[in-house]
Amino acid sequence: MRGFPPRGPYEIRRANIDSSRQQPKFSLKRRFFSAPTLISFILAFAIIYFLVSRFSINLDATWETIRSSNPLLYLAAMLVHYTTFLFRGARWRVLLGNAGVSQTAELPSVFSSARLVLVGWFTSSVTWFRMGDAYRAYAYTEESGAPLARTGGTILAERVMDVMLVFVLLLAGFILVTLDSENRPNQLFIVIGLALVVLSLLGLLAMQVFWKQAVAILPKRLRRTYVSFHHGTMRSFRTLPRAGLFGLLGWLSEVGRLYLVVSATGLEVGIGLIIFVTVANALLSAVPITPGGLGIVESGIAGLLALAVAEESAVSIALLDRSISYLSVIIFGAVALAYHQHIVVRRSRKQAQESQPHPTGNGQVDSH
Repeated sequence: MRGFPPRGPYEIRRANIDSSRQQPKFSLKRRFFSAPTLISFILAFAIIYFLVSRFSINLDATWETIRSSNPLLYLAAMLVHYTTFLFRGARWRVLLGNAGVSQTAELPSVFSSARLVLVGWFTSSVTWFRMGDAYRAYAYTEESGAPLARTGGTILAERVMDVMLVFVLLLAGFILVTLDSENRPNQLFIVIGLALVVLSLLGLLAMQVFWKQAVAILPKRLRRTYVSFHHGTMRSFRTLPRAGLFGLLGWLSEVGRLYLVVSATGLEVGIGLIIFVTVANALLSAVPITPGGLGIVESGIAGLLALAVAEESAVSIALLDRSISYLSVIIFGAVALAYHQHIVVRRSRKQAQESQPHPTGNGQVDSH
């Protein structure tokens, strides 16, 4: 842009170090122990207790279905589930490259991207108001010194792509269920999915058409930040087919997880309903009332699966599936978070050493 003179490699490196030092600190521990998060956990368990007591679920029959499930298929479901992070990580890496983040910071590997996506999912699972996406961008900035605003733009673009994929898969699942069974799932999910697509596209259109006006009315200190965020969002769509393919594979991994969980129980559920339930689960988990949709997602999965199997069996599938998509994410996500913090500490020490003056050969101090 005009008014932004080009900078040399040393200036870019120095700016990255300074910007990383100036980033506002995001305390995950403080967020987890905050009153809203603790209240949301209490609400989640209250919802689960209400549903179990209200609908008189036979817990013995539910536990028997869980206990007799095939452990090998359950393990396969877990392995398939974690491929979603590889596909989503690969997609995010493509978006970061599209957005030009590589001009100021090193792009993460596919594995590192997947690890950061997992850290984001973990954060959303233990905090209120789904802060995982924001924390993922912050974590990458901490590790690499990448511009936070531009990185945040790639997250927004990713969410828009997911909204479109969710609607397509919802519609496909709904059509398959309608063809295979007389019991149709609630059409409200289709309406919500379509509404999200329309709102997302209108939002992108508004960003593209009015971004110069937005820059003009923003305070001077925020203009550069918004321009970086805008470019990060819009340029992410440069290789849409490739990014879309990785995104689709990520969602199909989640469909495969639920399919294998159902197979592990020995129950029969049509592929259309499995697709619909998986994607509806994503919509329910996006509700920022409880951490990771706890209590809400389980109810939604069981309610939809009850179209094809008994209530106790539906609850069994829901609990088995959430033991992978929620509980295991907390366990492995905590490990990924610990590794992220190790990287940040190591990077901070390296920066501190580089900023120290070095003695020259004649005994004088070279301050660079």
